[in-house]
Amino acid sequence: MTSNDNRGGVARLVLLVMALSACVSAPDPRPAQAAASAPQTSRPATNSWPIRQAPQQPLPYRAVNQNDAPSPALVSVIRNLGQSFNGKVGIAVRRVDADWTVAWNGNALFPQQSVSKLWVALTFLDAVDRGKLRLTDTTTITKNDLTLFHQPSAAMVKAGGWTTSYSDLMRRAMTQSDNTANDALLRAVGGPEAVRSYLARRMIKDVRFGPGERLLQSATAGLDWRQDYSVGRNFYTARAQLPMAARVKALDNYLANPPDGAAPTAIVAALAKLKQGDMLSAESSRLLLSVMAEAKTGPQRIKGGVPPGWSYLHKTGTGQDLAPRSTGFNDIGIMTAPDGTSYAVAVLIGSTTVTIPERWALMQAVAKAVAANHQR
Repeated sequence: MTSNDNRGGVARLVLLVMALSACVSAPDPRPAQAAASAPQTSRPATNSWPIRQAPQQPLPYRAVNQNDAPSPALVSVIRNLGQSFNGKVGIAVRRVDADWTVAWNGNALFPQQSVSKLWVALTFLDAVDRGKLRLTDTTTITKNDLTLFHQPSAAMVKAGGWTTSYSDLMRRAMTQSDNTANDALLRAVGGPEAVRSYLARRMIKDVRFGPGERLLQSATAGLDWRQDYSVGRNFYTARAQLPMAARVKALDNYLANPPDGAAPTAIVAALAKLKQGDMLSAESSRLLLSVMAEAKTGPQRIKGGVPPGWSYLHKTGTGQDLAPRSTGFNDIGIMTAPDGTSYAVAVLIGSTTVTIPERWALMQAVAKAVAANHQR
């Protein structure tokens, strides 16, 4: 995906941080309950539904003890953050050892962008668990395998190609968000249908997996993919030459019905299952969690709000910009308190016109709210 965590808009950031701090320090005094996930219903296989707004009022929840429901303050802060943000945002927080989720627009489908690399890694490690692939298996990547946007591994591909292990490709995809590495891993597991099959077998609903990096990004821009787009600035040049009306229409279509769309509540449910060892074998679970802890991307997103003593492992995603809009600015991961309690967290910004520091401030405020309202 694209990488655009630049700095700017300091004055607006200060104002937003002050507003978010007020939300945390002065929670809504009205009673609040956990936003428990609604029963899942079957959906058509045609991917024909648009992003839809989740109910703003949480569903009733019966608490057994203090950890079986979130604090009213956390519910209030998440609601206030979602309501006050200038853009389409979905937020979800799930305590791993309890049965509650706090969410804003939690059931709406948001573009994942590179967050979807998590599902590729899971599918790969599941294949390892089933003896279909080995971590040490190798593949050779040629120039015909290059994609676009962020792909550090492209520098490794010389005239004769570049041979490396699938384990190395997974680490590059998850820690550097390398698109070429991810596409190579996707081919190894059997393509998009293999990922969708894995998600279905693990009962992960409301998570779509798109057609792969090249087809997804070219369609979002209003282009048909050509391999020469992977070279230099060719993709950017072709995109810039399109009529603006065509670019706007293509982006609007993508946001209305993202082929890589996912619901924040579904993502945190999957992260909780991963943490509990219900997505992979124990060995593969430990490996993937350790790799996610090494992620280099998005240090100022959710991670920037995680307090000292806590840990955070994650995967980011960043979509295309078409001024003044930015799309698919995401971070999902697992926060763990000093006492070992873990929370799965997802913040997905589908579309916004605010500055990057303002988006950081929103994500950091979610992390701070989780820590501030943690109960043993």
